[in-house]
Amino acid sequence: MADANDNSKTALISELNGLLADHFALYTKTKNFHWHVKGPRFRDLHLLFDEQAIEIRDQIDDIGERVRKIGGDTLTSIGSIASATQVKDQDSTSLDPDSMVTELRDDNAAMVKRLKGMKSLAEDAGDNATDGLIDDWTDMAEERTWFLTSILG
Repeated sequence: MADANDNSKTALISELNGLLADHFALYTKTKNFHWHVKGPRFRDLHLLFDEQAIEIRDQIDDIGERVRKIGGDTLTSIGSIASATQVKDQDSTSLDPDSMVTELRDDNAAMVKRLKGMKSLAEDAGDNATDGLIDDWTDMAEERTWFLTSILG
């Protein structure tokens, strides 16, 4: 039984590190769009992207510390983030605002899906604290997705 629990914890740690990488990558992308948005909706989108980036940034430390609290090692470099994230890079500085909103909506929706998939990993590992945090992180990602979807009409 201890081996099954160890395997469950290892799987949870791996997925938490993937979530950590996604948060770093999504934070960077959201800031890119915050800095480079243009057009008649500039102010509204500039402020929204900054609010969302701050929320994502603030979750990074919580995720990393959760990994450490359950006995794992966290990501250590830009390379480890790049290899663990599911968020695709976006290096353009000239996307139109709707493309930016669409891309962030899709990335946040993918994060919701990832988070919901993590619930069973936390349960299998018997990690009630992570299970509860996943609920909070899911709610935040769902709200970001909702806001971005609503902008697109």
